[in-house]
Amino acid sequence: MSKQIALVFGGTRGIGAACVHKLAEAGYDVAYTYVSSAPNLPANMGGSRIKGYAVDICDSAQVAQAFADVARDFGAAPSCVVANAGINVPPGPVAQFKPEAFRQLVEVNIVGAFNVLSAAAQHVLDGGNIIALTTSMVRVGIPGGGPYTATKAAVESLVRSMAKELAGRGVRVNAVAPGPVDTDLFRAGKTDEAKAKAAGMSPFNRIGTPDEIAEVVSFLASGKASWIHGQVIQPNGGMI
Repeated sequence: MSKQIALVFGGTRGIGAACVHKLAEAGYDVAYTYVSSAPNLPANMGGSRIKGYAVDICDSAQVAQAFADVARDFGAAPSCVVANAGINVPPGPVAQFKPEAFRQLVEVNIVGAFNVLSAAAQHVLDGGNIIALTTSMVRVGIPGGGPYTATKAAVESLVRSMAKELAGRGVRVNAVAPGPVDTDLFRAGKTDEAKAKAAGMSPFNRIGTPDEIAEVVSFLASGKASWIHGQVIQPNGGMI
């Protein structure tokens, strides 16, 4: 019997790269996407095949082509799709936030995520699963964080609707909403004081690691999570 296939959008750094590794460890063959430069990842991890594809998620045709390419190269459609690709920009109060910066967030984090989730809903195998990455900050009022978290709240709304729409095919749809995680995206533009403040949001006084988030994604992709559907799981160290 051939292996199941996972497709991770945004799988080259941070949480996405950790998801590629954890899903391979769990026995999936794993396809992943990147924006421009191909990363130096091996073609195999253990007994799992790994292959990357250049995809701009803001272009729905490129997203659709990624599913076609995966089916061609791996011999079947994916049974797991992870919608991880996204961006952040420097935070700021809504009153001073530049409209062009907000439009950039919307284009990638909402339109791009919609493109991925829409294509996933069409192409994921019956009985498969779709997992979207959002943020625990949706439920925490952080000064300066409103524009970014608003885009992730939109993704959670899509997830909840899709969970009802795809249940008839046995497809589970969930979101993983981490708290602060030690990634390039988290560290960009932050002072040591800001990083310490983020760590202090958890009673453990630290931020999470990409592997800790990927473990949750891997669990949701497994049969052990067969009764988890339409949920937003928050691995955030108790910050809420």
